[in-house]
Formats: sequence, structure tokens, C-alpha cells
Amino acid sequence: MTDPDLVRLVEAVIFASGEPVSERTLAAHLPEGTNLSRLLNELEGLYAGRGISLVRRGQGWAFRTAADLAGRLRIERAEQRRLSRATVETLAIIAYHQPVTRAEIEEVRGVALSKGTLDILFAAGWIRPRGRRATPGRPLTWGTTDGFLDHFGLESISDLPGVKELEAAGLLDPNAAAGAYGNRAFGEGALVDTLPEPDEDGAGGVDACESALDPDDGPS
Repeated sequence: MTDPDLVRLVEAVIFASGEPVSERTLAAHLPEGTNLSRLLNELEGLYAGRGISLVRRGQGWAFRTAADLAGRLRIERAEQRRLSRATVETLAIIAYHQPVTRAEIEEVRGVALSKGTLDILFAAGWIRPRGRRATPGRPLTWGTTDGFLDHFGLESISDLPGVKELEAAGLLDPNAAAGAYGNRAFGEGALVDTLPEPDEDGAGGVDACESALDPDDGPS
């Protein structure tokens, strides 16, 4: 049997956080030697079938609206613009090929990447630098974040849908360029969200980030 007070403590820490809480952070609030997995399993069971659920998002845990109720709570509002097709495709390539460099993204898409495309994804918290490739020039690589997983309701990258799943759902045109993404790929409709377009003439952003990130300081 687990200590009810420890279960309540884990519940409080997760509830008080505005983003998924890592197991390392949770363990820091518990006595040494506590079986955190058992506490999380019990807490997950306590919320099973209720209006909110305890879910894993990447390396963290969070309370989220029960999946069967999400549609009834959705509030739709008009936005001026959506992510461009180029931005959607770039996010898909990063998700399925990470860690990936800017040049590799351009190679998959077959066209040059505009300055603002990575900026908008970085600002949204969906991608982050993943260190530098051990090749000439040591180019910066990119990968998705736990915020990406949380936004799209995924537990881990392995939960990304495959090509056949997307085609069956009508989200991927079998003849579209998205088929070049690899064994599994997003279609244009799969990741559309309401964020402003990047400023094609804007300065700074990702280019500034790439130059400021020292090779020895980049995340591994």
C-alpha cells in the first residue's frame, strides 16, 4: 500500500504546475527511496473515468481533460491566419527526423527554408536546439519539445501517426510531397494550428539563436 499523503503530495505538485512535471521534479518533493512509479499508478487509477485524467507527456506528467469530453468543452474562435504549409511541413520533418539540421530540412522539402519558419515554431515552444552535428561547420540540430507532445495530445514521439493512418483519416494526399518525409509523415491538415505567420523580412530569431549558441553549450 502507498502512503495516501504522498499520493496527495504528488497530486498537488502536478495540479499546481502549468506544464507537465518531470519525474525528477516530483521525486525532489518526496522522501528518498519513495517508489514514484507506484504513486503515479495509484494516482492515475484514482482519476480513471473522471472528468480529468493523469497523462504522461514526454518526460512529464500532467492533468488534462478526459479525451471523451474534450470535444464538448472546445471553444472555437476565428483567427486571422494559420500556419503556412511550409511551416507545417517543417514541423512534420523535425518531428519524424529529429535531430535534424536546417540543411537536412531543406533537402527533404526540396526548397530553401525561409528565415521565419523555424522562428515561429521555436517561439511556439514546439521545437528546441538539440546540439550540433559532428560534421564540418557543426550545424545546429533541432528536435521537438514536450510542449509539442502536450499540444497534440501525444505521450511520446512513437505515438505519431503513420502514413497509412493519415491517408485513412483523409489528412494525407498519397500523391503529395509529404510522402517524401520517410516511413511516416504528416499531411498538411494534421498539424494546422492558429498561430500568426512569420515575418519574412524580420531579423534575428533562429539565425541569431544559431550564432549565439556555442557548440559546447548546446543541449545534448
